Amino acid sequence: MERSRAATDRARPVLAGVVTALVGFSSSFAVVIAGLRAVGATPAQAGSGLAALCLAQGIGMVVLSWRHRIPLTLAWSTPGAALLVSTGAVAGGWAAAVGAFVLVGVLVLVTAARPRLGALVGRIPVPVAQAMLAGVLLTLCLAPVRAVATQPAFVVPVLVVWLVLLRLAPRWATPAALALTLTLVVVDELRHGGLPGASLGHLVWTTPHLTWQAVVGLAVPLFLVTMASQNVPGVAVLGTFGYRVPWRSAMTVTGIGTVLAAPVGGHAVNLAAITAALAASPDAAPDPRRRWLAAHVAGWCYVVLALGSTWLAALVALAPAGVVEAAAGLALLGSLAGALRGAFAADGPREPAVVAFVVAASGVALGGVGAAFWALLAGLVVGAVLHRSAPASAAAATTGDAARP
Repeated sequence: MERSRAATDRARPVLAGVVTALVGFSSSFAVVIAGLRAVGATPAQAGSGLAALCLAQGIGMVVLSWRHRIPLTLAWSTPGAALLVSTGAVAGGWAAAVGAFVLVGVLVLVTAARPRLGALVGRIPVPVAQAMLAGVLLTLCLAPVRAVATQPAFVVPVLVVWLVLLRLAPRWATPAALALTLTLVVVDELRHGGLPGASLGHLVWTTPHLTWQAVVGLAVPLFLVTMASQNVPGVAVLGTFGYRVPWRSAMTVTGIGTVLAAPVGGHAVNLAAITAALAASPDAAPDPRRRWLAAHVAGWCYVVLALGSTWLAALVALAPAGVVEAAAGLALLGSLAGALRGAFAADGPREPAVVAFVVAASGVALGGVGAAFWALLAGLVVGAVLHRSAPASAAAATTGDAARP
Protein backbone atom coordinates (compact mmCIF):
# COMPACT_ATOMS: atom_id res chain seq x y z
CA MET A 1 0.00 0.00 0.00
CA GLU A 2 2.75 2.44 0.96
CA ARG A 3 4.74 1.50 -2.15
CA SER A 4 1.72 2.17 -4.32
CA ARG A 5 1.20 5.56 -2.70
CA ALA A 6 4.87 6.41 -3.13
CA ALA A 7 4.72 5.45 -6.82
CA THR A 8 1.63 7.60 -7.26
CA ASP A 9 3.37 10.57 -5.63
CA ARG A 10 6.35 10.13 -7.94
CA ALA A 11 4.08 10.10 -10.99
CA ARG A 12 2.05 13.16 -9.97
CA PRO A 13 4.54 15.80 -11.22
CA VAL A 14 4.69 14.08 -14.61
CA LEU A 15 0.91 13.99 -14.93
CA ALA A 16 0.65 17.59 -13.74
CA GLY A 17 3.19 18.64 -16.36
CA VAL A 18 1.25 16.95 -19.15
CA VAL A 19 -2.00 18.55 -17.97
CA THR A 20 -0.33 21.97 -17.70
CA ALA A 21 0.87 21.80 -21.30
CA LEU A 22 -2.39 20.43 -22.71
CA VAL A 23 -4.57 22.96 -20.89
CA GLY A 24 -2.28 25.86 -21.74
CA PHE A 25 -2.07 24.91 -25.41
CA SER A 26 -5.64 23.85 -26.09
CA SER A 27 -7.27 26.72 -24.22
CA SER A 28 -5.71 29.52 -26.27
CA PHE A 29 -3.97 28.35 -29.45
CA ALA A 30 -6.93 29.63 -31.47
CA VAL A 31 -6.39 33.11 -30.03
CA VAL A 32 -2.77 33.02 -31.18
CA ILE A 33 -3.65 31.91 -34.71
CA ALA A 34 -6.40 34.53 -34.96
CA GLY A 35 -4.01 37.24 -33.77
CA LEU A 36 -1.23 36.33 -36.18
CA ARG A 37 -3.65 36.13 -39.10
CA ALA A 38 -5.10 39.54 -38.14
CA VAL A 39 -1.73 41.29 -38.52
CA GLY A 40 -1.05 39.74 -41.91
CA ALA A 41 0.28 36.20 -41.48
CA THR A 42 -0.61 33.52 -44.01
CA PRO A 43 -1.82 30.16 -42.63
CA ALA A 44 1.73 28.79 -43.07
CA GLN A 45 3.25 31.79 -41.26
CA ALA A 46 0.66 31.51 -38.46
CA GLY A 47 1.49 27.82 -38.07
CA SER A 48 5.17 28.72 -37.99
CA GLY A 49 4.50 31.30 -35.28
CA LEU A 50 2.58 28.80 -33.18
CA ALA A 51 5.39 26.26 -33.54
CA ALA A 52 8.02 28.87 -32.66
CA LEU A 53 6.14 29.91 -29.53
CA CYS A 54 5.78 26.28 -28.42
CA LEU A 55 9.50 25.67 -28.93
CA ALA A 56 10.59 28.92 -27.25
CA GLN A 57 8.46 28.51 -24.15
CA GLY A 58 9.05 24.77 -23.97
CA ILE A 59 12.84 25.07 -24.10
CA GLY A 60 12.66 28.05 -21.74
CA MET A 61 10.70 26.03 -19.19
CA VAL A 62 13.12 23.13 -19.41
CA VAL A 63 16.09 25.44 -18.82
CA LEU A 64 14.58 27.57 -16.03
CA SER A 65 13.00 24.72 -14.08
CA TRP A 66 16.22 22.68 -14.24
CA ARG A 67 18.44 25.59 -13.24
CA HIS A 68 16.34 27.01 -10.40
CA ARG A 69 14.46 23.88 -9.29
CA ILE A 70 11.13 25.69 -9.08
CA PRO A 71 7.91 25.08 -11.10
CA LEU A 72 8.41 28.13 -13.32
CA THR A 73 6.14 27.85 -16.33
CA LEU A 74 6.11 30.01 -19.45
CA ALA A 75 3.38 30.81 -21.95
CA TRP A 76 2.65 32.81 -25.04
CA SER A 77 0.96 36.14 -24.39
CA THR A 78 -2.74 35.34 -24.84
CA PRO A 79 -3.85 38.93 -24.12
CA GLY A 80 -1.11 40.00 -26.52
CA ALA A 81 -2.62 37.79 -29.22
CA ALA A 82 -6.00 39.41 -28.56
CA LEU A 83 -4.26 42.76 -28.97
CA LEU A 84 -3.11 41.65 -32.43
CA VAL A 85 -6.73 40.89 -33.36
CA SER A 86 -7.91 44.34 -32.26
CA THR A 87 -4.94 46.08 -33.93
CA GLY A 88 -5.20 44.41 -37.33
CA ALA A 89 -2.78 45.06 -40.17
CA VAL A 90 -0.10 47.66 -39.49
CA ALA A 91 1.79 49.89 -41.91
CA GLY A 92 4.47 47.71 -43.50
CA GLY A 93 2.42 44.51 -43.33
CA TRP A 94 3.48 41.22 -41.80
CA ALA A 95 7.19 42.07 -41.93
CA ALA A 96 6.56 45.19 -39.83
CA ALA A 97 4.55 43.14 -37.33
CA VAL A 98 7.49 40.73 -37.07
CA GLY A 99 9.78 43.71 -36.48
CA ALA A 100 7.49 44.80 -33.65
CA PHE A 101 7.72 41.31 -32.12
CA VAL A 102 11.51 41.51 -32.17
CA LEU A 103 11.38 44.90 -30.46
CA VAL A 104 9.14 43.47 -27.73
CA GLY A 105 11.80 40.84 -27.01
CA VAL A 106 14.49 43.52 -26.89
CA LEU A 107 12.43 45.56 -24.42
CA VAL A 108 12.01 42.49 -22.20
CA LEU A 109 15.79 42.00 -22.27
CA VAL A 110 16.27 45.64 -21.31
CA THR A 111 13.88 45.04 -18.41
CA ALA A 112 16.10 42.17 -17.28
CA ALA A 113 19.23 44.32 -17.44
CA ARG A 114 17.64 47.55 -16.22
CA PRO A 115 14.92 46.94 -13.62
CA ARG A 116 14.05 50.65 -13.83
CA LEU A 117 12.16 49.95 -17.06
CA GLY A 118 9.99 47.46 -15.22
CA ALA A 119 9.46 50.02 -12.47
CA LEU A 120 8.46 52.60 -15.08
CA VAL A 121 5.87 50.21 -16.50
CA GLY A 122 4.64 49.67 -12.97
CA ARG A 123 3.93 53.39 -12.64
CA ILE A 124 1.16 53.22 -15.22
CA PRO A 125 -2.09 53.34 -13.21
CA VAL A 126 -3.49 49.85 -12.90
CA PRO A 127 -7.09 50.88 -13.74
CA VAL A 128 -5.97 52.52 -17.00
CA ALA A 129 -3.81 49.56 -18.03
CA GLN A 130 -6.53 47.04 -17.16
CA ALA A 131 -9.20 49.11 -18.92
CA MET A 132 -7.07 49.22 -22.06
CA LEU A 133 -6.68 45.45 -21.86
CA ALA A 134 -10.42 44.98 -21.33
CA GLY A 135 -11.18 47.06 -24.42
CA VAL A 136 -8.74 44.98 -26.45
CA LEU A 137 -10.25 41.70 -25.22
CA LEU A 138 -13.79 42.84 -25.92
CA THR A 139 -13.24 42.53 -29.68
CA LEU A 140 -12.82 38.75 -29.48
CA CYS A 141 -15.23 38.24 -26.58
CA LEU A 142 -18.05 39.59 -28.76
CA ALA A 143 -17.29 36.99 -31.44
CA PRO A 144 -19.39 34.17 -29.89
CA VAL A 145 -22.44 36.43 -29.78
CA ARG A 146 -22.05 37.48 -33.41
CA ALA A 147 -21.32 33.94 -34.55
CA VAL A 148 -24.57 32.63 -33.05
CA ALA A 149 -26.39 34.71 -35.63
CA THR A 150 -24.17 33.81 -38.59
CA GLN A 151 -23.04 30.23 -37.85
CA PRO A 152 -25.52 28.75 -35.35
CA ALA A 153 -24.94 25.12 -36.41
CA PHE A 154 -21.28 25.43 -35.45
CA VAL A 155 -21.45 27.75 -32.47
CA VAL A 156 -24.55 26.69 -30.48
CA PRO A 157 -23.26 23.14 -29.73
CA VAL A 158 -19.91 24.63 -28.70
CA LEU A 159 -21.63 27.04 -26.31
CA VAL A 160 -23.67 24.23 -24.76
CA VAL A 161 -20.58 22.07 -24.14
CA TRP A 162 -18.67 25.06 -22.75
CA LEU A 163 -21.49 25.97 -20.37
CA VAL A 164 -21.99 22.42 -19.10
CA LEU A 165 -18.29 21.90 -18.44
CA LEU A 166 -18.00 25.36 -16.90
CA ARG A 167 -20.33 23.97 -14.23
CA LEU A 168 -18.85 20.47 -13.93
CA ALA A 169 -15.15 20.82 -14.83
CA PRO A 170 -14.19 24.49 -15.33
CA ARG A 171 -10.55 23.75 -16.17
CA TRP A 172 -11.58 21.78 -19.25
CA ALA A 173 -14.46 23.98 -20.45
CA THR A 174 -12.43 26.04 -22.92
CA PRO A 175 -10.26 23.16 -24.23
CA ALA A 176 -13.39 21.10 -24.81
CA ALA A 177 -15.07 23.98 -26.63
CA LEU A 178 -12.05 24.38 -28.91
CA ALA A 179 -11.83 20.63 -29.46
CA LEU A 180 -15.51 20.45 -30.46
CA THR A 181 -15.04 23.44 -32.77
CA LEU A 182 -12.21 21.68 -34.59
CA THR A 183 -14.22 18.45 -34.73
CA LEU A 184 -17.12 20.25 -36.38
CA VAL A 185 -14.71 21.88 -38.85
CA VAL A 186 -13.21 18.46 -39.67
CA VAL A 187 -16.67 16.95 -40.25
CA ASP A 188 -17.66 19.88 -42.47
CA GLU A 189 -14.47 19.62 -44.52
CA LEU A 190 -14.87 15.88 -44.97
CA ARG A 191 -18.33 16.53 -46.35
CA HIS A 192 -17.23 19.27 -48.75
CA GLY A 193 -13.78 18.39 -49.98
CA GLY A 194 -11.25 17.00 -47.56
CA LEU A 195 -8.73 17.91 -44.90
CA PRO A 196 -5.31 19.52 -45.33
CA GLY A 197 -2.51 17.04 -45.76
CA ALA A 198 -0.69 15.90 -42.66
CA SER A 199 2.57 17.76 -42.08
CA LEU A 200 4.98 18.33 -39.24
CA GLY A 201 5.48 21.82 -37.89
CA HIS A 202 7.94 23.85 -39.92
CA LEU A 203 9.28 27.36 -39.50
CA VAL A 204 8.83 30.11 -42.09
CA TRP A 205 11.35 32.95 -41.97
CA THR A 206 10.29 36.58 -42.39
CA THR A 207 12.91 39.32 -42.42
CA PRO A 208 11.87 41.86 -39.76
CA HIS A 209 11.09 45.40 -40.86
CA LEU A 210 10.17 48.30 -38.59
CA THR A 211 7.82 51.18 -39.24
CA TRP A 212 7.09 53.86 -36.69
CA GLN A 213 3.41 52.89 -36.78
CA ALA A 214 4.28 49.30 -35.88
CA VAL A 215 6.57 50.48 -33.06
CA VAL A 216 4.04 52.87 -31.52
CA GLY A 217 0.83 51.03 -32.32
CA LEU A 218 1.92 47.42 -31.83
CA ALA A 219 5.28 46.94 -30.12
CA VAL A 220 4.70 49.34 -27.21
CA PRO A 221 1.15 48.13 -26.36
CA LEU A 222 2.20 44.49 -26.78
CA PHE A 223 5.13 44.98 -24.41
CA LEU A 224 2.92 46.72 -21.83
CA VAL A 225 0.17 44.10 -22.06
CA THR A 226 2.70 41.27 -21.76
CA MET A 227 4.33 42.81 -18.70
CA ALA A 228 1.14 43.90 -16.92
CA SER A 229 -1.14 40.96 -17.67
CA GLN A 230 1.35 38.07 -17.81
CA ASN A 231 4.71 38.67 -16.16
CA VAL A 232 3.54 40.55 -13.06
CA PRO A 233 0.61 38.15 -12.32
CA GLY A 234 2.92 35.21 -13.03
CA VAL A 235 5.26 36.34 -10.26
CA ALA A 236 2.28 36.78 -7.93
CA VAL A 237 0.86 33.31 -8.64
CA LEU A 238 4.15 31.56 -7.85
CA GLY A 239 4.51 33.72 -4.75
CA THR A 240 1.23 32.38 -3.37
CA PHE A 241 2.78 28.90 -3.36
CA GLY A 242 5.99 30.05 -1.68
CA TYR A 243 8.24 30.37 -4.74
CA ARG A 244 10.29 33.43 -5.62
CA VAL A 245 10.69 34.04 -9.33
CA PRO A 246 14.29 34.75 -10.43
CA TRP A 247 13.27 37.91 -12.27
CA ARG A 248 16.47 38.66 -14.19
CA SER A 249 16.91 35.07 -15.30
CA ALA A 250 13.26 34.69 -16.30
CA MET A 251 13.19 37.96 -18.26
CA THR A 252 16.45 37.07 -20.00
CA VAL A 253 15.15 33.68 -21.11
CA THR A 254 11.75 35.00 -22.24
CA GLY A 255 13.36 38.01 -23.95
CA ILE A 256 15.77 35.82 -25.89
CA GLY A 257 12.95 33.40 -26.69
CA THR A 258 10.81 36.23 -28.06
CA VAL A 259 13.65 37.66 -30.17
CA LEU A 260 14.45 34.24 -31.66
CA ALA A 261 10.81 33.28 -32.23
CA ALA A 262 9.81 36.63 -33.79
CA PRO A 263 11.36 36.20 -37.29
CA VAL A 264 9.47 32.92 -37.66
CA GLY A 265 6.18 34.37 -36.41
CA GLY A 266 6.13 34.21 -32.60
CA HIS A 267 4.72 37.36 -31.00
CA ALA A 268 5.73 37.14 -27.30
CA VAL A 269 6.89 34.63 -24.68
CA ASN A 270 6.34 35.41 -21.00
CA LEU A 271 5.68 33.97 -17.55
CA ALA A 272 2.52 31.89 -17.34
CA ALA A 273 -0.22 33.33 -15.16
CA ILE A 274 -3.33 31.17 -15.51
CA THR A 275 -1.64 27.78 -15.92
CA ALA A 276 1.17 28.54 -13.45
CA ALA A 277 -0.88 27.15 -10.56
CA LEU A 278 -1.27 23.77 -12.27
CA ALA A 279 2.44 23.07 -11.85
CA ALA A 280 3.03 24.97 -8.59
CA SER A 281 0.12 23.80 -6.44
CA PRO A 282 0.16 20.83 -4.03
CA ASP A 283 -1.83 18.88 -6.63
CA ALA A 284 1.38 18.66 -8.69
CA ALA A 285 3.32 17.06 -5.81
CA PRO A 286 2.97 16.98 -2.01
CA ASP A 287 6.65 17.93 -1.68
CA PRO A 288 7.24 21.52 -2.91
CA ARG A 289 10.83 20.56 -3.79
CA ARG A 290 9.61 18.13 -6.49
CA ARG A 291 7.09 20.38 -8.24
CA TRP A 292 9.74 21.73 -10.58
CA LEU A 293 9.42 18.42 -12.42
CA ALA A 294 5.89 19.39 -13.50
CA ALA A 295 7.19 22.51 -15.27
CA HIS A 296 10.07 20.49 -16.72
CA VAL A 297 7.71 17.89 -18.20
CA ALA A 298 5.37 20.62 -19.47
CA GLY A 299 8.30 22.15 -21.34
CA TRP A 300 9.06 18.92 -23.17
CA CYS A 301 5.36 18.50 -23.96
CA TYR A 302 5.32 21.91 -25.66
CA VAL A 303 8.26 20.85 -27.81
CA VAL A 304 6.21 17.86 -28.97
CA LEU A 305 3.08 19.99 -29.51
CA ALA A 306 5.08 22.23 -31.85
CA LEU A 307 5.14 19.38 -34.38
CA GLY A 308 1.40 19.61 -35.09
CA SER A 309 1.13 23.38 -35.30
CA THR A 310 1.34 23.70 -39.09
CA TRP A 311 -1.51 21.26 -39.70
CA LEU A 312 -3.55 22.89 -36.95
CA ALA A 313 -3.17 26.36 -38.46
CA ALA A 314 -4.14 25.01 -41.89
CA LEU A 315 -7.25 23.40 -40.39
CA VAL A 316 -8.24 26.61 -38.62
CA ALA A 317 -7.90 28.49 -41.92
CA LEU A 318 -10.59 26.23 -43.42
CA ALA A 319 -13.16 27.03 -40.73
CA PRO A 320 -16.15 29.19 -41.68
CA ALA A 321 -15.72 32.88 -40.90
CA GLY A 322 -16.15 33.67 -37.23
CA VAL A 323 -16.27 30.09 -35.92
CA VAL A 324 -12.75 29.80 -34.52
CA GLU A 325 -12.88 33.41 -33.33
CA ALA A 326 -16.02 32.51 -31.37
CA ALA A 327 -14.21 29.69 -29.59
CA ALA A 328 -11.27 32.01 -28.95
CA GLY A 329 -13.65 34.55 -27.46
CA LEU A 330 -14.87 31.96 -24.95
CA ALA A 331 -11.25 31.41 -23.92
CA LEU A 332 -10.89 35.10 -23.10
CA LEU A 333 -14.05 35.67 -21.05
CA GLY A 334 -12.22 35.00 -17.78
CA SER A 335 -9.46 37.39 -18.75
CA LEU A 336 -12.03 40.04 -19.67
CA ALA A 337 -13.72 39.66 -16.30
CA GLY A 338 -10.38 40.05 -14.52
CA ALA A 339 -9.46 43.13 -16.56
CA LEU A 340 -12.81 44.80 -15.91
CA ARG A 341 -12.49 44.08 -12.20
CA GLY A 342 -9.00 45.58 -12.16
CA ALA A 343 -10.18 48.63 -14.11
CA PHE A 344 -13.21 49.59 -12.05
CA ALA A 345 -12.86 48.00 -8.61
CA ALA A 346 -10.48 50.62 -7.18
CA ASP A 347 -11.67 53.78 -5.44
CA GLY A 348 -11.17 57.13 -7.10
CA PRO A 349 -12.21 58.69 -10.42
CA ARG A 350 -13.47 56.16 -12.94
CA GLU A 351 -13.28 58.45 -15.96
CA PRO A 352 -9.65 57.62 -16.95
CA ALA A 353 -10.42 53.90 -17.02
CA VAL A 354 -13.73 54.40 -18.83
CA VAL A 355 -12.04 56.54 -21.50
CA ALA A 356 -9.25 54.00 -21.97
CA PHE A 357 -11.78 51.17 -22.24
CA VAL A 358 -13.98 52.95 -24.77
CA VAL A 359 -11.08 54.02 -26.98
CA ALA A 360 -9.55 50.53 -26.98
CA ALA A 361 -12.90 48.87 -27.67
CA SER A 362 -13.52 51.21 -30.61
CA GLY A 363 -10.72 49.62 -32.61
CA VAL A 364 -10.16 52.93 -34.38
CA ALA A 365 -6.67 53.51 -35.77
CA LEU A 366 -5.44 57.09 -36.12
CA GLY A 367 -2.42 57.94 -38.22
CA GLY A 368 -1.80 54.25 -38.80
CA VAL A 369 -1.47 53.64 -35.03
CA GLY A 370 -3.82 51.14 -33.40
CA ALA A 371 -6.47 51.90 -30.78
CA ALA A 372 -4.57 50.29 -27.89
CA PHE A 373 -1.92 53.02 -27.90
CA TRP A 374 -4.47 55.82 -28.11
CA ALA A 375 -6.50 54.20 -25.33
CA LEU A 376 -3.51 54.19 -23.01
CA LEU A 377 -2.60 57.76 -23.94
CA ALA A 378 -6.18 59.00 -23.51
CA GLY A 379 -6.53 57.34 -20.11
CA LEU A 380 -3.25 58.85 -18.90
CA VAL A 381 -4.19 62.32 -20.14
CA VAL A 382 -7.61 62.24 -18.47
CA GLY A 383 -6.04 60.93 -15.27
CA ALA A 384 -3.41 63.70 -15.30
CA VAL A 385 -6.05 66.39 -15.83
CA LEU A 386 -8.21 65.09 -12.99
CA HIS A 387 -5.19 64.73 -10.70
CA ARG A 388 -4.18 68.34 -11.31
CA SER A 389 -7.68 69.72 -10.92
CA ALA A 390 -8.36 67.86 -7.67
CA PRO A 391 -5.96 69.92 -5.48
CA ALA A 392 -7.27 73.15 -7.01
CA SER A 393 -10.85 72.13 -6.26
CA ALA A 394 -9.92 71.21 -2.71
CA ALA A 395 -8.15 74.54 -2.23
CA ALA A 396 -11.13 76.46 -3.59
CA ALA A 397 -13.45 74.60 -1.26
CA THR A 398 -11.20 75.36 1.73
CA THR A 399 -11.00 79.06 0.81
CA GLY A 400 -14.76 79.23 0.44
CA ASP A 401 -15.29 77.67 3.85
CA ALA A 402 -12.85 80.10 5.45
CA ALA A 403 -14.61 83.09 3.89
CA ARG A 404 -17.96 82.14 5.30
CA PRO A 405 -19.06 83.97 8.43
